[in-house]
Amino acid sequence: MPRADTTGVTLHLADRDARLSAVELVADRALTREPRTFSRNGSGWMLRLARPAVARFEYQLAVRGSDGSSETICDPDNAERAPGAFGEKSVVRFPGYRAPAWLDARGVAGEFGDLVVACPGLGEVQARIWSPAGRDRAEHLPLLVAHDGPEYVSLARLDHYIACGIASGIVPPLRLALLKPGARDQWYSASAVYARALCERVLPALREAVAVGGEPVGMGASLGALAMLHAQRHHPDAFAGLFLQSGSFFVPDHDAHESGFVRYARLVRAVRGMLRGNPPGRPVPIALTCGATEENASNNRTMARALVEQGYPARLDLVPDLHNFTAWRDAFDPSLPRLLREAWA
Repeated sequence: MPRADTTGVTLHLADRDARLSAVELVADRALTREPRTFSRNGSGWMLRLARPAVARFEYQLAVRGSDGSSETICDPDNAERAPGAFGEKSVVRFPGYRAPAWLDARGVAGEFGDLVVACPGLGEVQARIWSPAGRDRAEHLPLLVAHDGPEYVSLARLDHYIACGIASGIVPPLRLALLKPGARDQWYSASAVYARALCERVLPALREAVAVGGEPVGMGASLGALAMLHAQRHHPDAFAGLFLQSGSFFVPDHDAHESGFVRYARLVRAVRGMLRGNPPGRPVPIALTCGATEENASNNRTMARALVEQGYPARLDLVPDLHNFTAWRDAFDPSLPRLLREAWA
């Protein structure tokens, strides 16, 4: 079991039969600049890291066998795991970290409905609509539209957060549209085709499926955040506000290591346009959250400053974590309710 204290963490992997020839820590590259290779220590392997500027982190172990085999695994000596978009990972918590209290709170009951929208050039966009139980479809309620919707539910419990927020009164009764990402790297990478489909096809279809009060708020994380901002810039009247988490606002000065991404050049062009251009239409309230030391922290700071300079009521909140759904979950409160109040005031 990892031993974490205020100064750092010691990781240990048992290897009593000497079946391994090397062990290495696999974690977010922004976690630490210290060496990540374990040293043999008696009947196992050990690594000591000085505490990074996070309250928790997720990791795996790359192990190489004495027979030349290799694999990446969760830490078998650590029972704490976190689900993720790229599989389960082991977790280290430092003293002082607390999971949000709302995880154990009771929310209003909810119900789901499914919607499929045909979009030229994309195929189909699938959505699940969450509504407070017992609400008539014809009752006008505000709408929160989430990119990576299924992942936000399964990995960050967004639906439960909204249900608890409604029960406690910190958010108004609302509906939640959970958009399935489809061809994510293509759709969410500043695609004009996707932005047009979202604003001209998907949002109207949602209004036909359920009664929506006012303009929706859009949200997303990573590429999903970039895609929401890109859509708002091209369709400025489509959203009342945006909630953007660890947006992939790539610029070469900070993100040259991402140049292998299939749509890197298109992303960079779009971000440069957002940073330099004047906002079209009425600037809407925008809340940004990001891990304080994650790779996207610099480009999020740059984007937040630019949005403020362009007249957006924008605010960036930094959290002591990295680029993962648990970090985004932990940043819901108080940033999301505050943004919803501003957007729907």
